Amino acid sequence: MKTYAYFPGCSLEKMAHSYHLSALETTRALGVELRELEDWNCCGATAYFHVDELLAYTLSARNIAMAEKEHLNLVAPCSGCFKNLFFTRSHLKHDPDLAEHINVALAEDNLQFTGSATVQHLIEVFVQDVGLAEIKARVTNPLQGLRVAPYYGCQILRPRKDHEDVEQPRFFEDLVAACGAVPVSYPLRLTCCGGALIITNRVAALSLVRNLLESAVRERATVIVTACPLCQVNLECYQKQVNREFGTDLNVPVMYFTQLVGLALGIPPKRLGIGSELVAVMPAIADAQKTEPAPVGT
Repeated sequence: MKTYAYFPGCSLEKMAHSYHLSALETTRALGVELRELEDWNCCGATAYFHVDELLAYTLSARNIAMAEKEHLNLVAPCSGCFKNLFFTRSHLKHDPDLAEHINVALAEDNLQFTGSATVQHLIEVFVQDVGLAEIKARVTNPLQGLRVAPYYGCQILRPRKDHEDVEQPRFFEDLVAACGAVPVSYPLRLTCCGGALIITNRVAALSLVRNLLESAVRERATVIVTACPLCQVNLECYQKQVNREFGTDLNVPVMYFTQLVGLALGIPPKRLGIGSELVAVMPAIADAQKTEPAPVGT
């Protein structure tokens, strides 16, 4: 069993608890242990890096240093947390002066950042470390007939890391296909869901959500699958507000990729946190699986 240091982040404690449950269940079923960091702290979220950059880097560096102390690589399921942790590690490794300043603060906690621990998004563990072939081999409940719109969002792939393809990625679609479902290609799979814009410009944020949902619906997607708690909230929780604002009638189930994988592995829905969503997932999946499977890529 491969072990990682697990950084759940603030969202998975409350509003994204189903993501937390399904992450633990699916990784356990795939022979992976997520060992939660003791005494982890908030990564600083997005805004704090614009308020006090040095302290924001220190917050993220502390979590990385704790993983290093355990000699484990660090995994984050939240795209925002992943971005902050990944680029904190990158910047500190390339800026010795910044690392020195931050290590002075970390020394008070008997910690030191060295850059020895890598930072990965949870979906990377599934796709790259466990591997799609292994996941496919462990599927006991192939989700045939289910048309899935994988939603990457903007923070897993941007800014660009190394030489990854940020324009035409396929790893999310390949993961969906490994579960036996049909990955649906739709134009807005890489665009922003609005993030925290709902706080400052409600109409603009709702417009982004509407465009994303309608883009998936036009391609006959049964469900949208996300890899980020904030994306999930925006795409699911604001559907009623979108309908009131724009006169639409959207009612699209949204779930986490860990829940999709869990169902394909035969894990009971309740153990994956399914049933707490605002737009019910299981009836849509049941209806889809009654129909003849559509060809892959359509």
